[in-house]
Amino acid sequence: MAALSSTKPDDHQILVEEKLSARILTLNRPKQLNALLFQMISRLLELFIAYEEDSNVKLVIVKGKGRAFCAGGDVAAAIRDINEGTWRLGAKFYWKQFTLNYILATYRKPQVSILNGVVMGGGAGASIHGRFRVATENSVFAMPETALGLFPDVGASYFLSRLPGFFGEYLGLTGTRLDGAEMLVCGLATHFVPSERLSLLEEALCKVDSSDPAIISAVINEYSKQPYIKEKSAYHRLNVIDRCFSRRTVEEIISALERVALNKKDDWISKTIQSLKRASPTSLKISLRSIRQGRLQGVGQCLVREYRIACHVMQGKLSKDLFEGFRAILLDKDKNPKWEPSKLELVSDDMVDSYFSMMDDEDWEDLKLPARSNLPAYAIAKL
Repeated sequence: MAALSSTKPDDHQILVEEKLSARILTLNRPKQLNALLFQMISRLLELFIAYEEDSNVKLVIVKGKGRAFCAGGDVAAAIRDINEGTWRLGAKFYWKQFTLNYILATYRKPQVSILNGVVMGGGAGASIHGRFRVATENSVFAMPETALGLFPDVGASYFLSRLPGFFGEYLGLTGTRLDGAEMLVCGLATHFVPSERLSLLEEALCKVDSSDPAIISAVINEYSKQPYIKEKSAYHRLNVIDRCFSRRTVEEIISALERVALNKKDDWISKTIQSLKRASPTSLKISLRSIRQGRLQGVGQCLVREYRIACHVMQGKLSKDLFEGFRAILLDKDKNPKWEPSKLELVSDDMVDSYFSMMDDEDWEDLKLPARSNLPAYAIAKL
């Protein structure tokens, strides 16, 4: 166990507390909204693997310092790596991150993620795959990748495709933000606990001394409440979302929304159409296909497919939209990306196919996930 308490220079980025049979891991880059760096992902992976083997550990609590749980992977750092060296550095980051996502999705012990604040992109990957996801009135969930020239990854094609109806397609394509109440009602969160009760909840969880999901759920229930869903919530529009986002192509989704907009003046519909029209056309098409395939695949297959797509996106041979999105949204902040291809109809099915194919590169290999044998049923299907 000595290795776990080693003091590496980056150890302060993940704070570790041992309380009886619980372990509390705190993501600690509050100024960067706890965005995940490669070494943080490596550390989390190391800790989770060690805790699974350690019979003294019954449950793992993960939370974020400050006003975010985790705003995602540190895209700026990844793009800097790619620009300075090679897309392979980015691929290494994704390999490690997707391995962590897979371990969490198949974890034998309960993980309780306290989502008190922003949870986006890689932050969703570090929590939604776990058994318990506790939202609060401060939670803000989004998968905003299509606006950045990326696509919902970290196993999102698995968890988004399992939301009610076509709500996952809606979230993944538009990058819409949800609050804690909406996360609970659609199933992204398992509980809603008001933030002022979190310290009491944490204290109670540390005393549980059990890995039984039913017992842990009962403890969280004691601090939970049923939140109010805003009148303007997109969740109240599931019937329109299902009617439009069940269409086969992104073009058909947009025309279906535009037909609804003709019949009634509705801010929500026009906002939805706008966010689709602002996003990268290539990203939209990749994302829709990825989520659709995710409906029929296990979490491991989803991660292997997403790894392929991510490598193509970073290599930038098929499209440079990732770099343009990064420039427009995060670097120059002009929020006016020039996507290439610039229109949906210019992104052919063949172009989309190539993102899903193996890379034509002799040193590249498909993501190899660690073998997980004899998993109990509750460790396999958490959503």
